[in-house]
Amino acid sequence: MIALLIRDLRLAFRAGGGFGLGLAFFLLIAVLVPLGVGPEGATLAKIAPGILWVGALLACLLSLDRIFALDFEDGSLDLLATSPLPMEGAVAVKALAHWLVTGLPLTLIAPVLALLLNLPAAGYGWLVLSLALGTPALSVIGAFGAALVVGLKRGGLLMSLLVLPLYMPTLIYGAEVVRRGAAGMAVATPLALLAGITAGVLALLPFAAAAAIRVNLR
Repeated sequence: MIALLIRDLRLAFRAGGGFGLGLAFFLLIAVLVPLGVGPEGATLAKIAPGILWVGALLACLLSLDRIFALDFEDGSLDLLATSPLPMEGAVAVKALAHWLVTGLPLTLIAPVLALLLNLPAAGYGWLVLSLALGTPALSVIGAFGAALVVGLKRGGLLMSLLVLPLYMPTLIYGAEVVRRGAAGMAVATPLALLAGITAGVLALLPFAAAAAIRVNLR
């Protein structure tokens, strides 16, 4: 499993591997939104939680098609399916690699970009915490969507249509945590729901993704 994780991380850091693409997209959103809605601090502070979470969601979505596509093209996915490593474990490792390359950097850079959107200081810690809790769910859900369309030509659009509805609860509760935290309100309920979604996704979707891959490889 460690060798598979290292391999996926090396592929992600190669030229054209997708590393940095999500960060660049996240940065563009944080820069363009103030230009589009105006520089009023009160307006930016009000929409900052939602914009930051939408930006993180879309940045994660950009590289989902790479999770299994390269392995399918070079035959590595067939080897994984017949290796001693359970396919569920391979799915979990690939989702972890995607999070380390995309979700974790987004979580770390989010407070810097929050400055551009005038997020109140009280919301910074909650922003980092909500992204740290929510982005693993985005990666695992994305791995499930990528497994459903593996082997399909131009399956990226179909995968996006399948994954986006599943992303909505994480987006709603993640943004609500930041909004309430920035306003000084109680965040226990949306935070618990966000953590529950992530726990449920981590427990169930690797098995569903592995089953989808086995069907697509037949």
